[in-house]
Amino acid sequence: MAATRTKASVLHGARDLRLEERDLPALGPEDVQVAIKTTGLCGSDLHYFNHYRNGDILVREPLTLGHESAGVITAVGSAVSTLQVGDHVALEVGQPCEQCELCLGGRYNICRQMKFRSSAKAFPHAQGTLQERIIHPSNWCHKLPSSVSLELGALVEPLSVALHASDRARLSSGSTVLVFGAGTVGLLCAAISKAVTQSKVVIADIQEERVRFAVENGFADAAVVVPMKRPETVEAKLEFAKEVAELVKSTEYGDSHERVGEVDATYECTGVEACLQASIFATAPGGRIMIIGMGNPVQTLPISAAALREVDLVGVFRYANTYPRVIELLASQNPRLPDFGKLITQRFSGMESIPSAFDMAARVRDNEGNLVLKVMVNM
Repeated sequence: MAATRTKASVLHGARDLRLEERDLPALGPEDVQVAIKTTGLCGSDLHYFNHYRNGDILVREPLTLGHESAGVITAVGSAVSTLQVGDHVALEVGQPCEQCELCLGGRYNICRQMKFRSSAKAFPHAQGTLQERIIHPSNWCHKLPSSVSLELGALVEPLSVALHASDRARLSSGSTVLVFGAGTVGLLCAAISKAVTQSKVVIADIQEERVRFAVENGFADAAVVVPMKRPETVEAKLEFAKEVAELVKSTEYGDSHERVGEVDATYECTGVEACLQASIFATAPGGRIMIIGMGNPVQTLPISAAALREVDLVGVFRYANTYPRVIELLASQNPRLPDFGKLITQRFSGMESIPSAFDMAARVRDNEGNLVLKVMVNM
């Protein structure tokens, strides 16, 4: 019998998480009840936790965070025929209207009526997955094969961001790709580029340990450590961006002594102005820059350097029509895929550990000196 109450982690203010019980919505004929088993913490969750806002999006009511999740079906609605109790599922937590021109055209990720669990953009807020159970539309639950663990199921969400970026990049096989940012999303963009478009990948970050991790674990082919500089004037910033671009171009792949040169596409995953500027200078004529990182909404860019070489700036927002393909990729045993399990660097068990998990997600290294990449909360 379906449960009617659930325990939830609820954010009431900056760093004010409380464990509470709430009523579950009624199980509709097209819905399923899911026991959440694992949730990865994301950068947007961390912004809400620390500031009770994400950029200019303010939290207006108590909010449960979490959206990178997988779980087990515990009840199904009367009209559900594709899922059954006991199935393991990855949760696609965006709920578009499914009726507008964008939804009908397959671009439901930018539906104007989108409600996305753990985001405060829509009101009332769609509550996230850091709770024992949720009621969710069955068509946004994706069954996992037995070869894909629940933890990998939780990674389907950020992997979908990477695959959607790859879709929009429209690269031919054997392209050269630059990734700015060696956090989870940057590492996954690198991995998808290697596996799907069979690209050569160079990854850049200010943290040497992260780019070294990427190369040593098969996420990228070459690494660039971006110098720690903070130029003040526009002119100095653009000179620094050119310096970083030249550093990328002169980097060599492993022991081959082959230089990277200009790249066919850049995945900008940091949101940092200097990285977007450097992306323009590093990308070849006719190339594309995938804008993935959410940074300062107002930035100074050398736009003529892009326009005169027809370098396209392409927005990437979440994903659409990616979950089945990501799950298929995870189950494929593709030899070009890295071990995604190595991305999960810290695990926390039980809902009482969620505040500690958020504290860990804000760190660069844990108490043992290990890199902090993806922090996972297992129920």
